[in-house]
Amino acid sequence: MIAALGTLAFLATLWLLVVVGAMVLEESGAKIAAALKGDRAHRPMVIPVRVRTRQRLQPAMRARAEWRAAA
Repeated sequence: MIAALGTLAFLATLWLLVVVGAMVLEESGAKIAAALKGDRAHRPMVIPVRVRTRQRLQPAMRARAEWRAAA
């Protein structure tokens, strides 16, 4: 009885691996095949990117003697 349950668990695990493998190949099979051939994928990924420029920093101000005394 234990052997039958062990075989059933093994077959269920094997079936699950086949199903998951089929799902992975369905989604990225073309990319994998292109990579094995050394080609690029048919659809290039274009991601919009925002480029931020840094604001110009003001030069540091030197404190004058009058300002130091007031502080």
